[in-house]
Amino acid sequence: MRIGVLALQGAFAEHISKLKQINVEAFEIRQLKDLSGHFDGLILPGGESTAMRKLLGDLSLYEPLKEIIQNGLPVFGTCAGMILLAKEIEGEEPCFGTLDITVKRNAYGRQLGSFRCVDEFAGKEIEMPFIRAPYAERVGEGVNVLSRIKGKIVAVQQDNQLATAFHPELTNDTSVYEYFIKMVENRR
Repeated sequence: MRIGVLALQGAFAEHISKLKQINVEAFEIRQLKDLSGHFDGLILPGGESTAMRKLLGDLSLYEPLKEIIQNGLPVFGTCAGMILLAKEIEGEEPCFGTLDITVKRNAYGRQLGSFRCVDEFAGKEIEMPFIRAPYAERVGEGVNVLSRIKGKIVAVQQDNQLATAFHPELTNDTSVYEYFIKMVENRR
């Protein structure tokens, strides 16, 4: 199994490290030629979604990645990755628009509003670090809510797409990655 991690900006190295912990091969996607080899899944990391969106266009990665996601490749977006996948973003145009949710950017405030908590993800208690995180204000039909914090939706799955508002790559727990890899295996 081989997972591509978008490596334009953000916490891509931490995602690669987590995948290696569970014995999954990972590689960086930095330019168009990186999409030419076979891979079974894609991770869109946290970071700055506006900067990522601009770089996706500048590097001609936007259209090929959108097509790959629409064609069913399993994708996991964390924080900014959740924003990139969202069908609607409060106050701005969507990027990929493939995940039927409406997100509120920086919903928990500025950097100083960042926090950690322990709560349930898909039936298991895990640590959840939030850094200028979004949350989903609305989910469409077919979107499974995997986690809520104080009533706010912070993890969802729709078909081949998984998204979290928190950063599992910044914890010692690999549960979210194991969940994603099961999604990938089920798609193969």
